[in-house]
Amino acid sequence: MSVSGIVLVLVLALIVLVVALVILLIVVLGRRRPAPPPAPAAPRDPFAAEDSVAGDPRTLKAGDLVEYLGTRYFVRGSLRLREGGFTWNEHLLDADTAEGQKVWLSVEEDPDLEVVFWTEYEIGDLRPGARTVTVEGVEYRRDEHGTADYTSEGTTGVGARGRVEYVDYEGPGGRYLSFEQYGGGQWEAGLGERVPAGTMTIYPSGG
Repeated sequence: MSVSGIVLVLVLALIVLVVALVILLIVVLGRRRPAPPPAPAAPRDPFAAEDSVAGDPRTLKAGDLVEYLGTRYFVRGSLRLREGGFTWNEHLLDADTAEGQKVWLSVEEDPDLEVVFWTEYEIGDLRPGARTVTVEGVEYRRDEHGTADYTSEGTTGVGARGRVEYVDYEGPGGRYLSFEQYGGGQWEAGLGERVPAGTMTIYPSGG
């Protein structure tokens, strides 16, 4: 082979070697490429239901266990109420630690989820109707008045179904006063407080 032929072969071999080195370098660098950063967390509603209670209060039913401010209550029964297209629930809780008072938990979305803990209030001569009502030094202003249909589950102290008239008052600091009259009977009253975030835990029953 002539000298020029040998030179040509060496040049071609050198080119092949350089191309192979470039390909190898690309593969190595590709493998060392840092992983992409994690995607940013999706925006969340700071007032979503899962942030205010442990468990979903919208699914409460008789037999469930509710823990509120260190006290545990069993759900004895539930009222499912409807007024037009609006629905809400009221749950009777075990009152063994509440000195015989009826204790209720109301759950509604209007549109945000609102959970209120209610204790029975001795109505005495108090009646709904006034624009403002003062109870135990707290002034409440009338907020809503209507009539709803209800169905009863478990133990609630009322019939399986019927109608209830209600008059709701709202006070300062997440306080409420409510009057209810089932089937045209006697007025009953309750004092409510909005359940603060992180103070309630729900343990569903196995049923």
